[in-house]
Amino acid sequence: MSDATKKGPSSLSFTRRLLLFIGSMELAITLLLTLAIASVIGTVLQQNQPYADYVIKFGPYWFDVFDKLGLYDVYSALWFVAILALLVISTSVCVIRHFPAMTKEMWQLRTNVQKKSLKAMHHNAQWQSNNTLQTVANNLQQEFKNLGFRSRQTVKQEDAILISAMRGGMNRLGYLFTHIAIVVICVGGLFDSNMPLKLAEWRGDIKIETRDLSIREIPAESRLGEGNQGFRGSVSIPEGKASEVVFLPVRDGYLLQALPFRIEVKDFRIEHYPNGQPKSFESDLVIHDDELDAPMEATIAVNHPLIYRGHAIYQASFSDGGSILSLDAWPLDSRAGTEPVSIQTKVFENRQMLWGEESMQLEMIDFRPFNINPDPTEDDSRNVRDFGPNFTFKLRTQTGEAREYENYMFPVERDGREYFLSGVRNTPSESFAYLYLPVDEDGSLNRFLQYSALLRDQQLVSSIANSMMIEALAMLPERDESLEESLQQTLETLIKMFVRGGFDEVRDFIDNNLPDAERDNLAPAYLGMLREMLARIYFSMDGIDAETVSNEQLLFLQDTVDSIGTLSRYGSPVFLHLTDFEHIQSTGLQIAKAPGKNVVYFGCALLVIGIFLLFYLPQRRFWAWLEQENGQTNIILAGSTNRNAREFDTFFNEQRTQLAAKTGNSNL
Repeated sequence: MSDATKKGPSSLSFTRRLLLFIGSMELAITLLLTLAIASVIGTVLQQNQPYADYVIKFGPYWFDVFDKLGLYDVYSALWFVAILALLVISTSVCVIRHFPAMTKEMWQLRTNVQKKSLKAMHHNAQWQSNNTLQTVANNLQQEFKNLGFRSRQTVKQEDAILISAMRGGMNRLGYLFTHIAIVVICVGGLFDSNMPLKLAEWRGDIKIETRDLSIREIPAESRLGEGNQGFRGSVSIPEGKASEVVFLPVRDGYLLQALPFRIEVKDFRIEHYPNGQPKSFESDLVIHDDELDAPMEATIAVNHPLIYRGHAIYQASFSDGGSILSLDAWPLDSRAGTEPVSIQTKVFENRQMLWGEESMQLEMIDFRPFNINPDPTEDDSRNVRDFGPNFTFKLRTQTGEAREYENYMFPVERDGREYFLSGVRNTPSESFAYLYLPVDEDGSLNRFLQYSALLRDQQLVSSIANSMMIEALAMLPERDESLEESLQQTLETLIKMFVRGGFDEVRDFIDNNLPDAERDNLAPAYLGMLREMLARIYFSMDGIDAETVSNEQLLFLQDTVDSIGTLSRYGSPVFLHLTDFEHIQSTGLQIAKAPGKNVVYFGCALLVIGIFLLFYLPQRRFWAWLEQENGQTNIILAGSTNRNAREFDTFFNEQRTQLAAKTGNSNL
């Protein structure tokens, strides 16, 4: 043994050991498992969502942890790209190291096998032939050729010949193809990663924009020009409008990517199921490009994209495109009872709204012509129906505080009665709390607002309080002016508190002002007096007789009192009612460019071919040792395979019998 052969791994150079480590199967498997786990995370956790959604979902602490790990954009995270690049290097080194041996293995027939080795193989057989040594050798070689084997005769001794045969040498190509496929697929993935953007951001060439700006206001450092970089972004285009840019979501902001052509939305269509739910939607597009002789028209639908100049244009969603809305602003404050104010606006428009001395900003957010909501019935607890059009808006005060509202156009039935529905919430993370405004026989809010105005009519309230006070003290033997004044003031105060803060303020007044010893007895009396006052004020409308009031009127009174009692939490001095609209739709397009797509496809094809070669084209070898002895030819047949050993058992036995018969077997 030479000194070089005696050297152990510790005597290898650092470079040699590094290459062995990088090209090791252990490292490659570790990297593949890491990428698999990362891909699972990227699939389970929605990527590139608004950061506010992640904060709501995970909380501030875990949001920061996941953000630092890059889990909100896994496939573009530095560590993911680094692992991908390392896997490319590792697999490339492995292929380069084993390529010479694999190539040699594909063609080498192994002519140096010894007789003793053949006898020791698991698959072997021996027989004798009366034919001459060369005749038997020629017959065996011809039979191997008929079976699809390449073969070669090697003279071992003067009276001995070795025939080496092999079939399925291309099986080793499967190993090379599968490993090369991993490299090709990873390289394609690197082409489509956001690594160029990250490098540009590190250099300070681009800046992520986080503000809500119009396209004209987006600064140059947040714009990307036309190029070969891969991207996936989205854009919403109203009917009749066009766009030549797309928004790329990046962490908590976005970048504006220029397109080499302009996309115009000619028409957008939605088909609905009978219950109103969207069934399908499609867009008629017109592509304007200087390279075209004439604009190109195409229709896209879900799962049927348009591919143009390497850009895939998908039908992803739909939204409002700036619908024109006609509104009536009904007063809910001290102006209740007056006529509504008409407002003409449109979605996405912000405008100042003066209401008395109060100035507010009306911000229109969205409009939906269909709203499929649960409407369980006795027969079907899962029943849903269309509640009709609604619109969403915000009312922002001068201090910047805003509440979000969601108002429905048509009355909603509940327990056999109809209401105008208005949802309100303080933050997007909250669910809407709904205000139910009762609808009168004419389908309007006139009666509700008339009653609300009467509660603010100080003269009427004072008159009814006086009448109620006189009735309550009529049984006293002597008149007590101080008691009369106190009761009169209490009744008026109860109405004022109710109008201002509902039953909640009245209960707070009882809890904070009545003596503890008398609270349990006086609280029901105070609430009873308040309800009596509310009823008498209601009966004063149209001269309703309390003795002949109908059940429907009593239910309307109850609903009205409940609604007015919650107005303090509603937070708006007006109720905006949608009276008419001109619906303008907007199509949501997702546009993707993947320059590495064809590279990945090529890698996938290599992978399929490689797997097929590995599993369905086993490498099989035969050796036949021929010796001349005592006028006869002794034959030792041996075989081996690198796959499907059990199947090879049957194959070897069949070929042994056939080969023995072809060579003039005399003893098997």
